[in-house]
Amino acid sequence: MRQKLDIADVEERTKIRAKYLRALENEEWGLLPGPTFVKTFLRTYAEVVGVDPHLLVEEYRTQHETEEPPDLQPITATARRRAPRRRPPAGPGPPGRLTVVLGLGAAIVVFLLVLGLAGGDEDDGGDGTEAAQTETVRREPTRTTPAKKPKPAPTGVSVRIAPDGPTYACLDTGDGTDALFEGTLEKPRTFRNARELRVNLGRRSGAITANGKAVRVTPSPEPLGLRITRAGAREITEGARPCA
Repeated sequence: MRQKLDIADVEERTKIRAKYLRALENEEWGLLPGPTFVKTFLRTYAEVVGVDPHLLVEEYRTQHETEEPPDLQPITATARRRAPRRRPPAGPGPPGRLTVVLGLGAAIVVFLLVLGLAGGDEDDGGDGTEAAQTETVRREPTRTTPAKKPKPAPTGVSVRIAPDGPTYACLDTGDGTDALFEGTLEKPRTFRNARELRVNLGRRSGAITANGKAVRVTPSPEPLGLRITRAGAREITEGARPCA
């Protein structure tokens, strides 16, 4: 299966220990940590030696994997998923009839006051000082308050994965959703979503940045699972990882 590749070469390229590689080739599943690790190792191993990882994993599932009881999900998480979405508050409606009537009344009162001042100047035969003041007031420019700029909408969550070599990766946007990406990552790539991202990597290596902040990763051949929200990134167990 290794296509004349030395076990040391495969170990260097996959970052999987030699004893695990020999166990994979000899189908000694009891020497491997568990079903999730076996499937992850199989995907990474198949990509390096040029075998279809999906067929290899499916063959393992059919012949060797036993059905495991479903993981219990926290009650709070279930309640959050079932909570109905809040509708955004409705915008201001059209002005009511009472508002229109009051506005027209105020305009009429202002018009009568201006008209009365102008008529009083003609009857009294004054020097026109009050009329000049009224004209000055009318000619003053109207000051308007600048409109407030709307606050920028939240940008959601993002993750940037920069592997140090070809590695298996699977991402989705939450429990029960389809995979956003599944395959081999060979160069840096960024993924975004409005609320949540879940990551399953074949090994702990390279550089990972969540929402612009670096995630500390200790190099290891073991898989890595992350859940990224606006609050940050945290590791998740095997059963909560996508494509597991």
